[in-house]
Amino acid sequence: MFSLGGWVENMSDQIQSTLLEQFGFAEFRPGQLQIIENLVAGRSSAAVFPTGGGKSLCYQLPALLLPGVTLVVSPLIALMKDQIDALLARNISAARLDSTLSVDEYRVVTRRLRSGELKLLYVAPERFTNERFRGLLSQVNVSLFAVDEAHCISEWGHNFRPDYLKLAKFADECNADAVLALTATATPQVLTDICKFFTIESECAVRIPFYRSNLTLLSEVVEEVDRDRLLISKLKVRHAGPTIVYVTLQRTAEEVAVRLAEAGFSAKAYHAGMKDDERVARQDWFMSSDDSIIVATIAFGMGIDKSDIRYVYHYNLPKSLENYSQEIGRAGRDGETSICELLFCPADLNTLENFIFGDTPERESVAGLIGKMLESDDEIAVSQYALSNSIDMRPLVMRTLITYLELDGWIEETTPIYSQYQFIPLQTSEQILSNFDDQRRQFLTTVFKQVTKSRKWCTVDIDQAAREAGSDRMRVVKAFDYLAEQGMIELKPSGLMHRYRRLKQTDNPAPVIDDLCDRMKRREKRDLERLGDVIDQATATGCQVSRLGAYFGEPLEHDCGHCSQCLADAPVTEDVSRPQPEMSESLWQNAEEVRDQNRDALGSPSRLTRFLCGIGSPKLTRAKLTKNPLFGVFESVSYRAVLERADELFSAE
Repeated sequence: MFSLGGWVENMSDQIQSTLLEQFGFAEFRPGQLQIIENLVAGRSSAAVFPTGGGKSLCYQLPALLLPGVTLVVSPLIALMKDQIDALLARNISAARLDSTLSVDEYRVVTRRLRSGELKLLYVAPERFTNERFRGLLSQVNVSLFAVDEAHCISEWGHNFRPDYLKLAKFADECNADAVLALTATATPQVLTDICKFFTIESECAVRIPFYRSNLTLLSEVVEEVDRDRLLISKLKVRHAGPTIVYVTLQRTAEEVAVRLAEAGFSAKAYHAGMKDDERVARQDWFMSSDDSIIVATIAFGMGIDKSDIRYVYHYNLPKSLENYSQEIGRAGRDGETSICELLFCPADLNTLENFIFGDTPERESVAGLIGKMLESDDEIAVSQYALSNSIDMRPLVMRTLITYLELDGWIEETTPIYSQYQFIPLQTSEQILSNFDDQRRQFLTTVFKQVTKSRKWCTVDIDQAAREAGSDRMRVVKAFDYLAEQGMIELKPSGLMHRYRRLKQTDNPAPVIDDLCDRMKRREKRDLERLGDVIDQATATGCQVSRLGAYFGEPLEHDCGHCSQCLADAPVTEDVSRPQPEMSESLWQNAEEVRDQNRDALGSPSRLTRFLCGIGSPKLTRAKLTKNPLFGVFESVSYRAVLERADELFSAE
């Protein structure tokens, strides 16, 4: 008779031997073994481990013991790159599928996946909108579906991403044997959401306390004019070591890096506005140095495995305590003493609040979205890029509202499609056709007749080609995939169309519009409250480390002894009121002239306010107004104050 006890004992031995032989560790970190044992037994699990707590081993080790592929879903290309390099160095078969791969690289990865050679495949959440990829997954055995940054699934989280809400459905479609949800930051409410969405039993959710005694948390209230001088003086008196300086804006990253370099430090900027190869070069430079300073937006650090970061400075306030805890968690992973210092400048508050207000769409834009999604045909196919432009709503905000409509049962997303395929023939059409029998040759001949040629790329409308060939579109898609895999063409899908099925009708869309607007206002309120939590943390009396732990449900039993308050180096708290810069009349006169010349893009008080506060939108970009000298001229002024003045301007007409 089969003995479960014997199987468990044997599997335990395999887990321990794999840990030593493949990863070189003699013992597990807290929580890892429990997670791994759950997964190899087919039990879905959640892991809330502090930054640097060893989350990746929780799916990398089981991947070697499970029969199929482990699919790792992560929004972080840097994490994918670093982890895959480390896995390959251990002779573990791993790869990624992302937009940076060449056609040949993509072809090699998909072939290895189909053959069962790959043990780990890393993808971004957006990869599941690709009908070719979802078709590919239907052909392979997915043993484990691992979701990194799983807090993004929760509306209560600090970084809600609508794409994450659909991952549970995709895990089901993949027939994954188990799901692993991982995050470094989750309040109790967020962890509850994660377990609910992925159907994880409460006993399979493992939380490891994030308190680390080697991190000294300091905070200081500073004036804007003194901040650079203060940062430089701190860097000069402390022993040199790898350092991250976090800022809010890309422009600030460049400016501060230049000032630090002029002061004699080895400093460079890093932000999402750089080209990919430049970001990679800066990351590699930082990783290989023992005294470099990287001045970065939050685009840097996530997934970066550098254990000896000695200092993390917040030049600007983080937007939430979740962001703050993640960012300070990158310091001192080697266990050595490290300093994390927050320079709280009240002048930053207006800029941070402006970004929050900028994500709240106008009612007119919400109404435009509802008109498209609920008042058109029962089957809807939309280009999100085109729709975002037509209703003047940021793409992420628009995708969030569409997700709300899905969750409320108004619409259901079906398989996304590409309206066009572009390709470069690597053989003549005669050579390609000669590889097929008469029936397939006739089919391809008909498809090729639908191709339009440009100087380099050939383009085919998939639906039109399918109609002319008398077949379904999937046959055309598979045909082009096959030609690409065989090296006959270089293929590039284009014109992504998201498809939806309307499930309910309404003769009165106003309540739906009101509901979506109310939800976005509630999100705005929560984000403002999160910023308020950061202010309270920075200026708190009492142990700041214990206060931070309490936010995540983990207060300390005793004061930490190594924060600003415990060290009797308390922040100045008597005056943290923000400055309110004046708005000159001449600038408002110029703004009125620009508005009159651009009524479509600046035709309401909120649109004009966003323009003046430096908050982009599709219409502003299309009208090239983001390059106008007045764009962002009031970015340091309260959004509410600018909006009040803009209301007066429009009311006077």
